[in-house]
Amino acid sequence: MNLGFIGLGNMGHAIAANLLKAGYELTVWNRTPERAQALVEAGARRAQTPAEAADVDVVFTMLGDDAAVSAVTFGDDGILAARAKPLHVSMSTISTDLAERLTQAHADAGGRYISAPVFGRPDAAAAAKLFVVTAGAEADLAVCRPLFDAVGQRHFVVGDQPAQANIVKLCGNFLIMSAIEGMAEAMTLAAKNGIDRSALLEVLTSTLFGAPVYHTYGGILAEERFRPAGFAAPLGLKDMRLVGQAAEAARVPLPLLGVVRDHLLSAIAREGEDIDWSGIGAVIAKDAGL
Repeated sequence: MNLGFIGLGNMGHAIAANLLKAGYELTVWNRTPERAQALVEAGARRAQTPAEAADVDVVFTMLGDDAAVSAVTFGDDGILAARAKPLHVSMSTISTDLAERLTQAHADAGGRYISAPVFGRPDAAAAAKLFVVTAGAEADLAVCRPLFDAVGQRHFVVGDQPAQANIVKLCGNFLIMSAIEGMAEAMTLAAKNGIDRSALLEVLTSTLFGAPVYHTYGGILAEERFRPAGFAAPLGLKDMRLVGQAAEAARVPLPLLGVVRDHLLSAIAREGEDIDWSGIGAVIAKDAGL
């Protein structure tokens, strides 16, 4: 099976490397060409355009936002212009509106499309330990099962409409931000009363809050390891914006969303765009006089 991969940021590069390690023929493209160099040296072929990268059986995209995915799909020399009509697997966190548009556009062009966003930070991507959330036609999902096995520890099927996977991803990211908010507030309260954040974290994760999100982000918050960003705050803000759009379309009030969105804005304004989305912990602490 010949594969293409478009988007070689921290996540995309690691996922592409694992597909290459699994023995697949891989063609790669990135807006910044030097990001592909290590993969080319490991055996991948460098494409000159997204269309060339998509002249394969299955092409993956892992990009930052709707605009980037739209550009490599609908733009000149984009995926839809490829001679082959590949199965497009979008692993990006995008809006449901774009997922629906992609589904229709590929169908109209004689191609196929599924959504497969992932949960996991760059270290999980490098270790092939991502969780992949998928939705689309069963036949297309079946083609991709061994590919998902090569990059993740488990994959889930949540529906036959690709946009359904994007809803699940947005719900998950909203819950991650909500957990970060809650932990940051609790740690600030503890610190103001002379309790070490790490001591609080040990109690919480050893009793009622043993889930991975509390261990991972609790450690980051306790140690204030907000740089380098595993997931930059502007991307988190973009995701919360997409959550808000989906909630408004479905007429679902999400009061907590406003809190975490405003804290993300404050973190970016105060700390810069290179801070991790868990950097809202710094804002919450400063608001409490720490």
